[in-house]
Amino acid sequence: MKTVTTPEEVRAFTAALAREGKRLALVPTMGFLHEGHLSLMREGGRRADVVAATIFVNPAQFGPTEDLARYPRDPEGDAKKCASAGVALLYTPEPAIVYPPGYQTWVTVDEVSKGLCGDRRPGHFRGVATVVTKLLALFRPQVALFGEKDFQQLQVIRRLTADLELGVEIAGQPTIRETDGLAMSSRNAYLSPDERRRALALSQGLFEAQAAAKAGETKAAVLLARVRARLAQAEVREDYVELRHAETLAPLEVLAPTVPGRLLVAGFLGKTRLIDNVAIALG
Repeated sequence: MKTVTTPEEVRAFTAALAREGKRLALVPTMGFLHEGHLSLMREGGRRADVVAATIFVNPAQFGPTEDLARYPRDPEGDAKKCASAGVALLYTPEPAIVYPPGYQTWVTVDEVSKGLCGDRRPGHFRGVATVVTKLLALFRPQVALFGEKDFQQLQVIRRLTADLELGVEIAGQPTIRETDGLAMSSRNAYLSPDERRRALALSQGLFEAQAAAKAGETKAAVLLARVRARLAQAEVREDYVELRHAETLAPLEVLAPTVPGRLLVAGFLGKTRLIDNVAIALG
């Protein structure tokens, strides 16, 4: 595996791939890698001839009171994990490379950025959309892979890719979970043992609501109450619990057989904010 830090090095690498007619898969990350990230890289190897990954803790997607300074980092360990997952090129630019002096171009995606994390984290999806657009334009991959755990982010990226006609397949991959059901996240490292135990309320509530829908429950209020009860029991402070259309992210009041649903939750354990979601449909 080769590690590079400049756009010029990336362009030299991708130009060689183009000459050889090889298909490229890209996996953008913010590092502190876990099995969820590595599953994307391995899937990229099944979908393309060559896999590239990026590690960049993007300052543009953090608010002034968020955890940019303390976001967990492990560059040496991350590089070893990328190599073990079959990554051929790892791009690790500094912020001044991505946003040089005088930088003033931003990408916004209107409708699917509204609500959910978009409302709670103002400017977050502008930062996400901008850096992903820059990476897709730089690497020009045939396929880019993202996890479904950040479901609103995935829909934002799908929308910008279609609207800007970037010609990249955006492949969403299932959330990877710990054996007890907790969605894998770099921010899980912040949790104390007690908070880690209580964090299971997010996935447990989602799974209970998912089972209720399979049993025939259609009302959003009833399904959301299942999740909220779990959060309250575990003393997880709710940020949001919502039922949305899985493609447009429009709010849903009832489930219908022909409507793809997504149940999404965000909650705080101490200062740590966790998110999770599941597909939900009538049985």
